[in-house]
Amino acid sequence: MRIYPETLDFLKNLAENNNREWFQLHKPEHDKARENVIEFATEIIKALHHVDPQVNVDLDPKRCVQRIYRDIRFRKDKTPYKNNFGVSIPTSGPKNGGVEYYFQIQPGKSFIAGGYWMPETDHLKAIRQEIDYNAHELKNIIDNAKFKKLFGDFRKQEQLKTVPREYSADNENIELLKLKSFIVWHQVKDKVLTKPNIVEHLASVGGKIYPLNVFLRNAIT
Repeated sequence: MRIYPETLDFLKNLAENNNREWFQLHKPEHDKARENVIEFATEIIKALHHVDPQVNVDLDPKRCVQRIYRDIRFRKDKTPYKNNFGVSIPTSGPKNGGVEYYFQIQPGKSFIAGGYWMPETDHLKAIRQEIDYNAHELKNIIDNAKFKKLFGDFRKQEQLKTVPREYSADNENIELLKLKSFIVWHQVKDKVLTKPNIVEHLASVGGKIYPLNVFLRNAIT
């Protein structure tokens, strides 16, 4: 199973012709590309289940593949369609969001990601408390040389400009406690995405994300 070059070609053309008239003329191409992504999601769910048992092998892949239609009600950018396919795979229950694995399929900008993006208030507090109590566990994950080579510096993502009210500025882990998101991502080149072994490759990368997801799940359960 792989992402077909035709799927990437559709997304390239959509990015250059992001309007309803063009989309309606080329909707059969969209439907074929979406079906390719759904088939891909089916296989990646199975592969990730072997890496992370909290990925439910019975997840509906159609629900994991995000719609290509943009919500433009409160946005300055009024283009009606996304120029990518997103695949969100939760790790507890069927609901997307929370601690998950995520794939974005976009020409030249595809990636695999994991962790927890912008946790809700209660979960954010719980994760910060876990960091305060067990920062060494998180550091052992994110400061591992192989982890950093794949995902870069975990600390260099969106942070609060001020210190969280529950903690002091001299806390030795204050840079981690100021984080607003707890995610990692790894870019996937187009030529890799279209190879027959892409599912195995992404599952292997997912295995490197797994310890981070375990840490985050433990914090909020």
